[in-house]
Amino acid sequence: MNSSYKLVAFSALVLAGFSCGQKPQSGQQAPAEVAVTTYTVVKKSVTATDEYSSTLVPINEVEIRPQISGYITDIYVQDGQQVKKGQKLYEIDRSKYAASQQQAQALVQSAEANLARVAKDFERYKRLDEQDAIAKQQLDYAETAVLDAKAQLSSAKAQYASAGTDFGYSVLTAPFDGTVGISQVRLGTQVSPGQPLLNTISSNDPMALNFVINEREIPRFNKMLGAEDNPDSLFRIRFSDNSIYPFSGKFTTIDRAVGRQTGTISLRVQFPNPNRELIAGMTVNLQVLNQDVGEQLTIPYKAVTEQMGEYFVYVVAEDQTVTQQVIKLGTEIGADIVVREGLTAGQEIVVSGIQKLRQGAKITTAAAGQQ
Repeated sequence: MNSSYKLVAFSALVLAGFSCGQKPQSGQQAPAEVAVTTYTVVKKSVTATDEYSSTLVPINEVEIRPQISGYITDIYVQDGQQVKKGQKLYEIDRSKYAASQQQAQALVQSAEANLARVAKDFERYKRLDEQDAIAKQQLDYAETAVLDAKAQLSSAKAQYASAGTDFGYSVLTAPFDGTVGISQVRLGTQVSPGQPLLNTISSNDPMALNFVINEREIPRFNKMLGAEDNPDSLFRIRFSDNSIYPFSGKFTTIDRAVGRQTGTISLRVQFPNPNRELIAGMTVNLQVLNQDVGEQLTIPYKAVTEQMGEYFVYVVAEDQTVTQQVIKLGTEIGADIVVREGLTAGQEIVVSGIQKLRQGAKITTAAAGQQ
């Protein structure tokens, strides 16, 4: 009896405890409203750009190298000097080449005199042959001598031209207007064909800017290259100190092929450089005007949430509940960002308190309205 009594008493206690731990369904409270800050979507005037890290390169750039052997006898320019096309840069000892040219000229004169002599003999032999006064063989010999003399004259002229070329190579001149770099040689330096590098000359105005894009952007830039109504400010330069170059660029070239391993392609834009502010080799940011121009929908960037590669915002309905809305983003402008698709002007979205929200949640606005 005692055992049965204890079992019944224990069961009664368990049931009583279970009943006390449950609350009646009718006593449950509705989910609390989430306090958030909202923003009314509006259009703003926007001038948006994409930026590409780029390198300035001269349109023309040539290494100045010797084409003959000798010693540097004169340097006509200072390091970093601006020069004109045809201006003297360096001179290699000319004495040997001047002598060779004179010798070749003398050979030409000798060959010309010899040709004149055998030509007269040939004419005389022809007249004698017409009178049957000499053997035919004698006339043939005279004709052969003329042909041989002509060949000797041609050879002498070729030697003279070669000597003149070498003599001309003894003075190196600027192939175009530009700026020379720091000289790599000094007076008395011995040089030979191709060695060493004497200097480098680069053109200054205009200056080219090379940049790289992903192949997915090629259609966009193809349209730019073929368009006739592109705005003047389509391409601008931003320097490392955030200052903007005052002149806009002209889009000139898309490279011939996409890199097989990188999937990128090189493009070129030309910029005027009248004040020599652009220097070859400088790394700058190229700003390219994009489609987010004019009146565009903009929202605070902090209102945007990313999930699995998609971007969305919480849109507030009339009943003060929120719905996730997928959007397509454009250019980031300060603390705001352009919305290209997914929203319309006048819609209200949540800006802060997003981390507490879920689909269909009820909200209360802590600070409603346009910010």
